Amino acid sequence: MSDRRRARLEHRLPHIGRAEKGDHTMKTGRRILRDSAGFTLVELLIVIVLLGILAAVVVPQVSVSTDDAKLNTLRTDLSQLRSSIEIYYAQHTDTYPGANAITGVAAATAAECETAFVQQLTRYTNQNGQVQNTKDATFKYGPYIKGGALPMNPFNDLNDITCDIATGDITVKDSTGAGTAWKFYALTGVFMAADGAHDTH
Repeated sequence: MSDRRRARLEHRLPHIGRAEKGDHTMKTGRRILRDSAGFTLVELLIVIVLLGILAAVVVPQVSVSTDDAKLNTLRTDLSQLRSSIEIYYAQHTDTYPGANAITGVAAATAAECETAFVQQLTRYTNQNGQVQNTKDATFKYGPYIKGGALPMNPFNDLNDITCDIATGDITVKDSTGAGTAWKFYALTGVFMAADGAHDTH
């Protein structure tokens, strides 16, 4: 064999050896992957069942906590709004907010009462319930609620109100069909949640 040919063969042999070594490594890698088993179906099912049990235990408790927080918020808002209504009543010669329209005369419609109720509690008022944005010697009462709006009812995420201007019976407390956050009886001063589930609070 000529020297040239031998040199060519020696030059090629290391590559062949490396290729064979690489093939062996690849085969070994495949065998390791094949031999190392993942999770079995039974193990996966056990994990899924355990997660389901945990969810069944935790989710209702979170839901109850959320409802309790909403109920506490509702009670706090009702207490503050009722206090504001009573202060307004004491400062406006025994007249509840909304009983007089913002013009200072008796509200003729429920819509007038609803507009007046919000504005008389969130702006400055005079003795007759007329409103303005700045305080002076005449418009010296209020505002009884800061922020320019009623708080939201946490159970229906609304902050509007339905007013009743005709009922004079203080025992009547019915928010059926109101479809608003709050209901107010302008003649009796009864103020309540109107989401349909918390009339008694």
